Amino acid sequence: MKREFLVTGDGSVTIHLPDWGEQYHSRHGAIAEAEHVYIKAGLQYVAAKHPAAEISILEIGFGTGLNALLTVSETETLALSCTYTGVEAYPVSAEEIQKLNYPEKTGISTNLFAQLHSVPWEKIINITNRFSLLKRHLFFSEISEENAYNLIYFDAFGARVQPELWTETIFYKMYAALKKDGVLVTYAAKGSVRRAMQAVGFTVERLPGPPGKREMLRATKTA
Repeated sequence: MKREFLVTGDGSVTIHLPDWGEQYHSRHGAIAEAEHVYIKAGLQYVAAKHPAAEISILEIGFGTGLNALLTVSETETLALSCTYTGVEAYPVSAEEIQKLNYPEKTGISTNLFAQLHSVPWEKIINITNRFSLLKRHLFFSEISEENAYNLIYFDAFGARVQPELWTETIFYKMYAALKKDGVLVTYAAKGSVRRAMQAVGFTVERLPGPPGKREMLRATKTA
């Protein structure tokens, strides 16, 4: 599938898939979206609501590594230790990574960003004293962990192009993977997505969305 590079509204670059009319991040700002949805509504929320020295995160769609990069930085700010599992079926190539300007736009180390992508798959690696990374090369449907994570970043391609990733079947796996009071955040806000989450047991909130989107969703495993 053809892949192009797009400068988004905040100056950060994302990968665009013209055959789908879809991209890895919002056209209105890749970094702005990631910070709003995953860091503020996800990591900061969980850290404030359930204070703990450690947190475990599952990312659905490791992709460009932007969410992981921002999380590394935020764990230092929050003095929080993090075990981070990033799942990706189709890894971004080394050549593509070179065209992404996230270190420049965030002020986070270029070497750190490179390390997130260069470490081997299927092996837990300590990236910093507070952040360890496990990259898993598999399909989302193959996830089978139970009661393992405090937080899920659900950053799959949209339901318009990959509806099979936004079903009750997938969200049941997400629900099972979370610990009690665990949280899932996503940029999506479609009614069908919200209903699928609720059908498997999640308590779902509509929140103000990132630039260019009216709403996003945050789901909690309360049972």
